Amino acid sequence: MLPSLPRVFSSLFCLLTLALAVPARSAMAQQPTTAPPDTVLLRPAPVVDSLRRGFDQQRFLGGLQAYTKRKTILGKAASAIFNFTERREEQGGLDAGLLDRQYDRHNYKVVRRVDIRALDAFGYNINDTTRVPRNILEKGGNALHITTARRKIRKLLLFRPGEELQPQALSETERLLRQTNFILDARVVVNERTSTKDSVDIKVITKDVFSLSGGLQIRDVGAGLLTLRDKNFLARGHDFRNRFDYGRSDPQGWLYDGSYTVPLRNYLTAQVHYRNQWQLEEASASLARGFVSVNTRYAYALAVSQNRQGIQLNYPPEGEIPDYTPLHFRVADAWLGRSFRLRSYDLGYENPARVILAGRAVRTDFQVRPDRTYGNSTTGLLSLGYSVRHYYKDRYLFGFGRTEDVPTGSLLTMTGGYDFNDGGNRPYLASRIALAGFNTLRGYLYVSGEYGRFLRNGHWDQGAFTGELLAFTRLYHTGNWQWRHFLWNRSLIGIGRPPDALTLSIAGERGLRGFHDDGTLRGTSRFVLNYEANVFTPVSFLGFRLAGIAFLDAAWLSTNGRPSPFQQKPYTGFGMGLRFRNEYLAVNTIQILFGFYPSGFGDGYGTRIYQTTRPYYRFNDFSFGQPGIVRYDALQ
Repeated sequence: MLPSLPRVFSSLFCLLTLALAVPARSAMAQQPTTAPPDTVLLRPAPVVDSLRRGFDQQRFLGGLQAYTKRKTILGKAASAIFNFTERREEQGGLDAGLLDRQYDRHNYKVVRRVDIRALDAFGYNINDTTRVPRNILEKGGNALHITTARRKIRKLLLFRPGEELQPQALSETERLLRQTNFILDARVVVNERTSTKDSVDIKVITKDVFSLSGGLQIRDVGAGLLTLRDKNFLARGHDFRNRFDYGRSDPQGWLYDGSYTVPLRNYLTAQVHYRNQWQLEEASASLARGFVSVNTRYAYALAVSQNRQGIQLNYPPEGEIPDYTPLHFRVADAWLGRSFRLRSYDLGYENPARVILAGRAVRTDFQVRPDRTYGNSTTGLLSLGYSVRHYYKDRYLFGFGRTEDVPTGSLLTMTGGYDFNDGGNRPYLASRIALAGFNTLRGYLYVSGEYGRFLRNGHWDQGAFTGELLAFTRLYHTGNWQWRHFLWNRSLIGIGRPPDALTLSIAGERGLRGFHDDGTLRGTSRFVLNYEANVFTPVSFLGFRLAGIAFLDAAWLSTNGRPSPFQQKPYTGFGMGLRFRNEYLAVNTIQILFGFYPSGFGDGYGTRIYQTTRPYYRFNDFSFGQPGIVRYDALQ
């Protein structure tokens, strides 16, 4: 699908915006349906009757739906494009359900048989396996797609025939399958009719994503952006990414960024990556396995990278090429972690808490460097952590109706280490705490804080503090319309930084969405607040679901070199727009947004209409990662 796809919707933009602008006050009556035994039962949407005057959203959608039922050529064409079939599993979202204990009674039974069914990308329903492709678009899309091989899915299961079924293995497998790039949704259930007192039969059902995606964006004659990606290359789960930017204004004139990722057995992942652009060339290879499941005992990684880049020395007038000095270095990185179970005093329930011990070593060697401040270094880190993980299932969070896993729990880590480098050795200390809870009536709240700092000659040296808060409300309903509110806070405080070391930005996803500057607005600390209201509509166009959004952002930036960002006035931005997504395709969410910025982009107020596919919000899991130094750089 082309990145310029929003232009296809330009003819509908005004009409759909008008539809979103009018508050929804009524809804069509819905009849409750009876779900099959293996289907998750959902709340039926409330029935509301009211009289309307003037333009009515439901009247507009009802008229469009009636038009799709006409027997004319245009009516049949509209029927193929717009989909008004009410999805049974999406009537009111999904009742949030805890994943962990629904199959506890089958723990430690012997797995006798595992049946795997992989569904194609279009026309199938994972909760209703009798649903099959019906129109030419669904059948044609499946003809271009290779269904994921069952042996590939089998490698991702946390259980094997002939082995005992470990606690949470079923729910964890279902969650991990959904987290892969090439599977949209998954169900792992027990066949209760054939299971016995000492053995269990398991059914695994997956639904694919249409893995191919690509695009061509033409900026000018001889200049543009070409992308090509396959998330499920050769139906083996390999992820092949390519991005080629040509006709650039720098002397090289082009940029290439590509990677190839291979998922192996037991969630071991191998990856190679290469990037080449003006004054930057980097290549890397890695082999990694994390604590993907609660029951994972070992996690490890090994990575090597080579970097060649130029450090800019001056800022000449516009149109002139700046001077650069070369910087070449190599990095080798390895870590190993071990998870320990804690004793459970409930004979029917395993303690989900884990204590983790991990160590890491990082070696950096400079082959070419501008001066002696770039010193070779060897850093060793040791971490001790405590982790409790739970997951809930819900819908309409960051997706448009697919099942999403909501992480909750707690994480506490203590990290210590030593940095041996040419400029002087120094110890390092850090700690992190994270907590999250989920309530079906109130919503979700995540809070985390992390602090780390070096010591030099017995005195505290450079350090950083990071904090994050993510909250969203429960899903509200008005007929087929649904909405949520989101609040996100991120803070990054530089400690012991030189007053002239201004590196942090508040542009784009780092702060105010849609905001841009000329590179001069930088600081040592920042505090960002983002609010967003999402309205999910029942409109479906060629499989693309439509949502309306309104946002309000504020960011404080310390540009005077002081740690506190609140000594200066905040930068703000607010606006609204539309968001499109096709869950069956391997393309990002498409957003068309209008933003207003009272502080402007450096001078005066500013407005901007822009299109983006970058994800904005994200979940933080409570799995234990590799020991590290608290990040403080411009990319955060």
